[in-house]
Amino acid sequence: MLSYDMTKNGSDSLYHYLYKCIKNDVLQGTLAAGDKLPTKRPFAEHLGVSVITVENAYAQLLTEGFIYSEPRKGFFVADIAEKLKKSGLAATSSRQNFPESREAQRISAPDDLPPRFQKLQSRARSKIIADFTSNQSETSAFPFSTWAKIMRKVLCEQQNELLERSPYGGVLPLRVAIAKMLKGSRNLDVSPDQIIVGAGTDYLYGLLVQLLGFNKKYGVEDPGYSKISKIYRKLNVVCNFIPLDEQGVRIDQLEETCTDVVHLSPSHHFPTGIVTPVSRRYELLSWAAKSSNRYIVEDDYDSEFRMVGKPIPALQNIDVQEKVVYINSFSKTLASTVRVSYMVLPRSLAEKFHEEFSFYTCTVSNFEQLALARYIGEGHFEKHVNRMRNFYRHRRDALLSAIRKSKLRDFAAISEEDAGLHFILKINTALSDEEFCNAAKEKGVVIGALSDYYTQAEPSAHQFIMNYSAVPEKQMPRAMEKLYEVVKSIS
Repeated sequence: MLSYDMTKNGSDSLYHYLYKCIKNDVLQGTLAAGDKLPTKRPFAEHLGVSVITVENAYAQLLTEGFIYSEPRKGFFVADIAEKLKKSGLAATSSRQNFPESREAQRISAPDDLPPRFQKLQSRARSKIIADFTSNQSETSAFPFSTWAKIMRKVLCEQQNELLERSPYGGVLPLRVAIAKMLKGSRNLDVSPDQIIVGAGTDYLYGLLVQLLGFNKKYGVEDPGYSKISKIYRKLNVVCNFIPLDEQGVRIDQLEETCTDVVHLSPSHHFPTGIVTPVSRRYELLSWAAKSSNRYIVEDDYDSEFRMVGKPIPALQNIDVQEKVVYINSFSKTLASTVRVSYMVLPRSLAEKFHEEFSFYTCTVSNFEQLALARYIGEGHFEKHVNRMRNFYRHRRDALLSAIRKSKLRDFAAISEEDAGLHFILKINTALSDEEFCNAAKEKGVVIGALSDYYTQAEPSAHQFIMNYSAVPEKQMPRAMEKLYEVVKSIS
């Protein structure tokens, strides 16, 4: 049986220390593919810990793809070593340390909707009971008083900096604060010189195309956040739609479409909620390493709002060949109107950007940058994210409870509820997705279908996206009653 000294956990919780021990044994080959892990209760007694400690450690390893389970047989080690060899990263496994803090910074949430849902939102607004297509952050939770104090400090103490021309990458205090934040929250060792600050991720996508080249073929997830493909096409570059399987973007389709740059969200995919396991991540890095023209754009969407276990490690965290561009923003953690985003370039690309694009001026005002730098540096941001995670977890639990207590439960199945601010609700109905959404709208419930986000791949019918960040808890039971009425009416 595996043995670990659980008294050496240091500042880690017991379950996270156990998770790291097993993960390291998998990466180093001490645990081979197919090895069976100890049964939870005997293992807990052997280590002198609770069963829940072992359960939580296994759950995190399962989510990240280091292990897999078989019904009534137990947990087994996934085939990671072979993919490490293929990607050329086996020798560097000691550098592949995953984030150890509770935070994960994120990101903008998708705000694009299919045209028919945009029309639904603009009509009959007064009769809406609940809008599950809205991904706006909770306005009442914005830290107005703290921001007001910080802004006054900036106006009084940093007047000279406010009137200076902002460097192309953003003011240094903000880039330093972001670098320290990423080290603490995502275990990313990055220099402030690798960070480029911009007014929204839309702007950063445009910079990336200029940097990587208009002659490249860009790939986006299908289904996926349609705004990305629209931006690429407006920039007149080839944009391929890459289908997904249960682990994320399909490598064979990247090869078949001759894609050079793939844009993905491995830690929490929108809209399916898929978390890309570590085995597929190494396959992606192996794919990128085959050509100097290939890169991966990692949109770390929604990762700080993982509701169970630790945040999923960033793909850039295990990138040792400088192939991953990491993109993030503060739109979801603070507010959608806070148009401050940033990207972390590999060092080689950061040098190229400095040589060719340093004539640019940062598109975010010095006032916002300096205020945000203080907000992060003084520890307010980390506390705010912790509060918001608890707030949204409570709201998610309220919605799950409303579904399970309603008559809708007999016609519905829930999936991907442990990460991000949306989950998937599969409803057993004879109606088409469009018919169901229209009928729900007539009863005051605005809901979007997963099938609306597919472009070329075969859509999954009767699966609906439940964005709950902007839905008041008191409205949730009534909304579920209305959805049941839609199902019952056709039954």
